[in-house]
Amino acid sequence: MVQRTVEEALVLLRKRLCDPDFIFSAFSDSPDSNYSKLKFIVSSSVTEACNNSLLLLGPRGCGKIAVLDLVLEDLLKEYPDMITVIKLNGLLHCDDNCALKEIARQLCMEHELMFSKMASSDDNSQFMIAMLRECGLAHKTVVFILDEFDLFAQGKQRLLYSLLDAMQSVSSQAVVIGVSCRLVYRRFNEITDKLTDSDSTFSNFVRFLFSAVSCIDSRSGYMTIENFKSALLTIQRQPKLDCLKDCSILELYIMVCMKRLEVKEQASYNFNSVMKEYKNIHDSFQTSDNYSRNVCLRAFEHLLDRQLIEFADRGHNQFIEFRSVKLLISPAELHQGLKSNRSCPVSYPSETNGIMKVNSAAKG
Repeated sequence: MVQRTVEEALVLLRKRLCDPDFIFSAFSDSPDSNYSKLKFIVSSSVTEACNNSLLLLGPRGCGKIAVLDLVLEDLLKEYPDMITVIKLNGLLHCDDNCALKEIARQLCMEHELMFSKMASSDDNSQFMIAMLRECGLAHKTVVFILDEFDLFAQGKQRLLYSLLDAMQSVSSQAVVIGVSCRLVYRRFNEITDKLTDSDSTFSNFVRFLFSAVSCIDSRSGYMTIENFKSALLTIQRQPKLDCLKDCSILELYIMVCMKRLEVKEQASYNFNSVMKEYKNIHDSFQTSDNYSRNVCLRAFEHLLDRQLIEFADRGHNQFIEFRSVKLLISPAELHQGLKSNRSCPVSYPSETNGIMKVNSAAKG
């Protein structure tokens, strides 16, 4: 019985993390959920034939649009002939003329009317007001969704004034929903609904939680700190370090030379500069590794292919030896990569450790 309960809990957690709709639909019965609050406001406009407006605020990726889409999907099933949805995006329609034209186009498409591309902005504005009046008389609610709302709230705000003026009519029946990740001056008269806190790494955080849930011991049914440690190791991807583990000694040598040139504050360097530094290291440490120029060039090209280094210019017509290059890994990554390479001579990691100390001193 306990085993089954644990498995059901795991399934519930995984679905909640992976299925955007499930995250909200599983808790849609709760009167305190964002879904319930939003649905009540919009549905009251439909059933009571009144105007409404609200603003959804929250960081990108927190689920504002997901909740809104779920609410509209359910309301369209409950009131199939009583709702028209008009969607605008501030990134595409922040220009008032463009926004009014898009509203007219969507209204024409919804009601199977002929849309005129040559209509003026005033014509489209008057058409929108007339359609709102006709929809109101037919007890049909028009829902305007203004994504990236903060972009609509800039400038003369002609679109917002037109919508709010149209909503003052007794016969109109509309809901204006603004969606934004930024706080804006609020002309809306209903609520400011803040959803779940999030940040730019929301998707990574969800993957981390999913990995932690997947590591739960089904016998105990409890999450421990070890679950989160295992999840962290699972999701931490270090492609550069993985590439460094497979590098040859010569390739590591070339990257150490490049890092030494950067520490010396050499503005730009190319393969020839790297070879000079390679010779300096060889002479200074009296190493037994002495590769020919052609072998070094092949190793250099291999590093380019693996994207551990890249060209710093666009001189496609130049020979590879003369093109400026730059290193794409940090001193810490290089040092870690050298330490993890079992066949790497001891002097190499100590050399990069010295480079890191030089960098730290320079920053201080």
